[in-house]
Amino acid sequence: MALVSAAGLMAAGLMATGITGCADMSGITPQSSLRGAPSLGLNPASAAPSEAKAQAPVAAEWWRDFSDEPLNRLIGQALETSPSLKLAQARLARAQAVTEVADAATLPQLNGQIDLTRQRYTANGAVPSPLAGAISESGTAQISASWELDFFGKNRAALDAALGSVNAAQADAQAARVLLASQVARTYFQLVRLNEQALVARRTLAQRAETLTLVQDRVNAGLDTRLELRQSEGGLPEARLQLEVLQEQTALTRNALGALIGQPNGDFPLNPSAQAAIKNIAVEAIIPADLLGRRADIAAARWRVEASSKDLVNAKAQFYPNVNLVAFAGFSSIGLSRLIESGSQQWGVGPALRLPIFDAGRLRANLRGKTADLDAAVESYNAAVIDAVRDVADQVASSQAIGRQQAEQRAAQEAAEGAYEIAVQRYQAGLGNYLYVLSAETSVLSQRRLAVDLAGRALETQVALMRALGGGYTPEPTSMAISTRQSATKTIAAYDRAAWAESAFDSKKGAASP
Repeated sequence: MALVSAAGLMAAGLMATGITGCADMSGITPQSSLRGAPSLGLNPASAAPSEAKAQAPVAAEWWRDFSDEPLNRLIGQALETSPSLKLAQARLARAQAVTEVADAATLPQLNGQIDLTRQRYTANGAVPSPLAGAISESGTAQISASWELDFFGKNRAALDAALGSVNAAQADAQAARVLLASQVARTYFQLVRLNEQALVARRTLAQRAETLTLVQDRVNAGLDTRLELRQSEGGLPEARLQLEVLQEQTALTRNALGALIGQPNGDFPLNPSAQAAIKNIAVEAIIPADLLGRRADIAAARWRVEASSKDLVNAKAQFYPNVNLVAFAGFSSIGLSRLIESGSQQWGVGPALRLPIFDAGRLRANLRGKTADLDAAVESYNAAVIDAVRDVADQVASSQAIGRQQAEQRAAQEAAEGAYEIAVQRYQAGLGNYLYVLSAETSVLSQRRLAVDLAGRALETQVALMRALGGGYTPEPTSMAISTRQSATKTIAAYDRAAWAESAFDSKKGAASP
C-alpha cells in the first residue's frame, strides 16, 4: 500500500507540474449529437389520452399470430440452420473474448521464469576471472508480478468499450434473427399468393374451355360465325401461358424459401395454406415512439455509440502517466549447483512510471481518430432512428391503404362478376355478341387476380410491420465468460445494460437518451 501511495503521489506531482502539457489534447472534440424525438416529428405528449395508451411489445414469436402451422415449421427450421445466425453468434463470441482481454488488463499479472544456459564467456571482454574464457552454466528461476495502477481510468474505459461492443454484437445477433424470420415469412406468403394466382389461372382455363364448347355448339347450330370461334380459341393458349409463368415463379420462390431454411434446391415437403385460412394481424393506427427503442438495430447502434465514447475516454487517458507496480523474487547464479542456495536469492519491488512528453503527434492523431469514430457512431445511430421512423410510418400507411383498397376491390369484383353473368346469359339467349362476354370476362379475371395480390400484400405488409417494430427483440443480460470474482474494476464498469438499451429511444422522455 505504501508503494501504491508513492506511485499515486508521483503521478499527481507530475500532473501538478504540467509535464504532460507537452502532449496536448486541446481542440479535439466530437461534433455530432444524438437526434431527439422532437427533431424527428415524434411528440407523444401531444397525443390524445385515448391515443396515448401503450401498445404491447411485439411477441418474440410474432409469426405464430398468423395461426399457420407450415409457416411456424419453416421459421423454426430456418432459425436452427441459418449460417447468417451462426455468423452473428461467432461475432458475439469474438466480442466476448475481447471483453475478457480488456478485463484481464485491470488485474495483477503473475509470470514464472526459468532460464538455464551453458555458455563460454569471452576472455577479452569485461567478464572477470575466473569466468573469462571459461565455459560455465548459469540459471535463473523467479516469479515476477506486475499491476498497472489505473489512476486515470484507461483500462476501465477499455473494458467499458468492450462491454458496449459485446452488447452491440448481441443486438446484431437478435437483428439477424428478426430479419431471417421476416424473410422466411414474406417468401412463404409470396408462395401462398402464387398458389392462389395459379388457382385463378386454372379456373380461368376451365372457364374458357367451357366457353369454347358453348361457342362451338352455337357455330354448329348456325347461331355464330367462325370469328367468334377463333376469338374463343385464342383464350386457351393465353390462359395456359399465364399458368406456365406462375409455375416458373413458384419454382423460383420455392428455391428462395429453401435457401432460407437450408435446403437451397427447393426439394422439401411443403403444402402452403390457403390464403383465406391465414389469420391477419391487427395493425394499430398509432404506434408509440418508445416501441422504436425495441428494435435490435437501433439498440446495436446505440451500444456502438457507448463503445466509441469509451474508446474516446481511453484515447484521452493515453495522455496521462502510466503507472505500474512491479515486483520479482527468485534465484540466479552462475553454476547450476548453487542455484537454490540462499546466497542466490534475488528480489525487487517498486513503481514504474511512463508518461508521454514528445511523440511526434501520435497521441493527438489517435484521439482525432477516436473522435471521428464517435461522430460516425452517433450519425449511424441517427440514421438508424430516422430509417426506423420512416419504416414504421411506411408500413402503417401501407396497411391502412391496403385495407381501403380491398374494400373497394371487393365492390368492384362483385360488380364485374354480375356483369359477366349477365353477358353470358344474353349471349346464350342470342341477345348479345361474344365481344361483350370477352370484355366482361377480362374484368372478372383482373379483379380476381387483384384480390389475390391485395391479400398477399396485406400479409407481407404485416410481416414488414412486425420487423419494423423490432420483431420481438428484448435486450438480454450479456453472457460473458468472465469470472464472477469481486473486482473494483467490475463494480465501476457495471451498468444496467438492459434498461439503458430499452431507453435508446424513450418517447416518455421525448428525446433520445444521452
